[in-house]
Amino acid sequence: MSKMEMMIFPSDKGMIKLYIYGFQGYGNWGKVYATYNDITVSSKGYHRKKAIVRSLVKIHESLVNKENNN
Repeated sequence: MSKMEMMIFPSDKGMIKLYIYGFQGYGNWGKVYATYNDITVSSKGYHRKKAIVRSLVKIHESLVNKENNN
């Protein structure tokens, strides 16, 4: 995949970074990697916005699970 975008969202305890690959043209799939401190998750699909939201949801679930386990 040749195209890569990066989105950065600041938070109180770090930065959420999204690396977005693909999604060139209508109907092409892509992949989104989301990182927050030491947690990295990925999501892939045909819809860019849905893949971004899915990766953010996975980051949130990982943080909630990590917090509940401590």
